[in-house]
Amino acid sequence: MSTLLIKNPLCVATMNDSRDEFSNGHILIENGAIASIGPENLHVQADRIIDATDMVITPGFINTHHHLYQTLTRNIPLMQDQPLFSWLTNHYEVWRELTTEAVEVSTQIGLLELMKSGVTTSSDHLYLFPSKASPKLIDIEIEAAKGLGVRFQPTRGSMSLGKSRGGLPPDDVVQTEEVIQKDTERLLAKYHQDSDGAMVRISLAPCSPFSVTTELMKQTAAFAQSNGLQIHTHLAETLDEETFCLKSFGLRPVGLMEELNWLTSNSWYAHSVHLNDEEIKLMGEKQVGISHCPTSNMRLGSGIARIHELLEAGVNVSLGVDGSASNDSGDMLLEMRNAMLISRLREQQFWLTARDVLSMATRGGAAVLGRSDIGELKEGKRADLALFNMAGTGQAGSQSDPIAALIFTTRQRPVDVLVIDGKIVLDQGESKVDEPKLAIKHNKLAAEMLHQAEQRTKIDFSSP
Repeated sequence: MSTLLIKNPLCVATMNDSRDEFSNGHILIENGAIASIGPENLHVQADRIIDATDMVITPGFINTHHHLYQTLTRNIPLMQDQPLFSWLTNHYEVWRELTTEAVEVSTQIGLLELMKSGVTTSSDHLYLFPSKASPKLIDIEIEAAKGLGVRFQPTRGSMSLGKSRGGLPPDDVVQTEEVIQKDTERLLAKYHQDSDGAMVRISLAPCSPFSVTTELMKQTAAFAQSNGLQIHTHLAETLDEETFCLKSFGLRPVGLMEELNWLTSNSWYAHSVHLNDEEIKLMGEKQVGISHCPTSNMRLGSGIARIHELLEAGVNVSLGVDGSASNDSGDMLLEMRNAMLISRLREQQFWLTARDVLSMATRGGAAVLGRSDIGELKEGKRADLALFNMAGTGQAGSQSDPIAALIFTTRQRPVDVLVIDGKIVLDQGESKVDEPKLAIKHNKLAAEMLHQAEQRTKIDFSSP
């Protein structure tokens, strides 16, 4: 039996039902789970003891929306100042050059970046499968995540509506419904874990209303219901999407989801910026989930999501950093700060507090992913924790509320200790990966993809 004792913390945010917080005390971890936690001192033998003086401890953060491969296409000049549809159209030309090696390396880079900001569980939405790459790209991601020790809930993304059929993506990155279904069944049989503490779970995620057929949406929803799976897609991100849905289906995006049997408690949506009162109420009644992506919404000029109203309606709201071509970072602390601050651009009754967004990044993420074993620090829950030393210059003067300081201030260094399933995976912010070597390889692959896209399309991606 392996044991880890954490003692003397500056402050612990348990994020349990009562949102209990305490200073000093202990957290005892045995065999990957929290065996004991509380404000009392505990004197026991342990394989390792961490003195958490000056540290704030939170549940590990849960990222519910990402496109890890997009770390390869950050801040390309041509797309720096474009809204979603033109941003997508131009990026597709670069993403067509995605290779199997590029997926492996970008997954490692993206997950390490998340982990350094306190993320212990991440989803990912990989939905394009270029003909030149392996069809088993989800396998590549899963194996990369296993190597890093992060809890991973990838989605088997999909696109079936190419340009020749009225969709947005090029035909050579989409797949048929038959191919998608067959690969989904293969992935479930090989990787999916249902038990508490699962390190890998598969969810299903058609990309968006303008890149998949309605047949695929219905098929995905039915299959997920039969197999107890979560489903995910982009929804109501921009007014362009709303216009597309009205023109193509005669329905607003939420109305389309209802018709396709997607307004269910096992579904969660990225963005959901443009919702009216009736739609928010309906989503609350259906107990759907939302992945709020404030940085991406600002980056693409998509708008300000009505998060306060969604929470009031009973919607499960989580946070997602979104792809690194529309953020362009994978920093969950920054995402929490932006979620709080962008809400302050609305009337004061709609403001979010620091603890609201911390809850979204922990309890909210667990609820959205359909999990009850993570997202809080409580006896019996899995031991996923983030430890942040607050003694640095960036947090000086913030000791009156150290937990809120995590969100109000910005850090100048990574998480100090990251524990996932009881194992220390980052110690003093460092992983066991040769990160400089990995970054060099990643930059080389990114440059090759951009060069090949420019040669093929004759587009000058370096010009804004």
